[in-house]
Amino acid sequence: MSYRNKTYVAFASEDIKYYRLMTAWEANENIEFDFFNAHDLAQARDTSLPETIRRSLRLRLANTKQVVFLGSSKGKSKAGDGASFLFYETEVIAKLGLPVVVANLDGDRTIDRNFIPNRFLDSDYYTVSVSFSPKIIQHALDHYAPNFAGANKSGPHYYKSEVYAKLGI
Repeated sequence: MSYRNKTYVAFASEDIKYYRLMTAWEANENIEFDFFNAHDLAQARDTSLPETIRRSLRLRLANTKQVVFLGSSKGKSKAGDGASFLFYETEVIAKLGLPVVVANLDGDRTIDRNFIPNRFLDSDYYTVSVSFSPKIIQHALDHYAPNFAGANKSGPHYYKSEVYAKLGI
């Protein structure tokens, strides 16, 4: 297996502005947020054939150590549509057994089953839900993701308000 050192951000195309905001956080020296973006690998053009795009997505995910899923109703819907690339991404994520941080785009700090793809809910996949904020997403990437494989947990989880308070959120 290839060396995994990237973070993959999965999202519905309608939520691309939030992905772009995350890349802006990463570029801003005044915000403590850092991730190695898996989307920089294996770019496929919009005019590529679906199989070429899927191959590109699989290559990106194979080089990924963790996933941030931008949680929204559109994201959940597309992740449940077998014809969608987001559906394909969630299937590969689960097959590879990657840790998934669900960043609730509505700011919710708890588990919102309306935002978590059914692929993860139906298989009782261990995820952690956080609000869409750089500090708590970074905390999850630093603490949840590295312990994912050794954790004997299943299903969706979230951080209690004390964690947010410690982070000053």
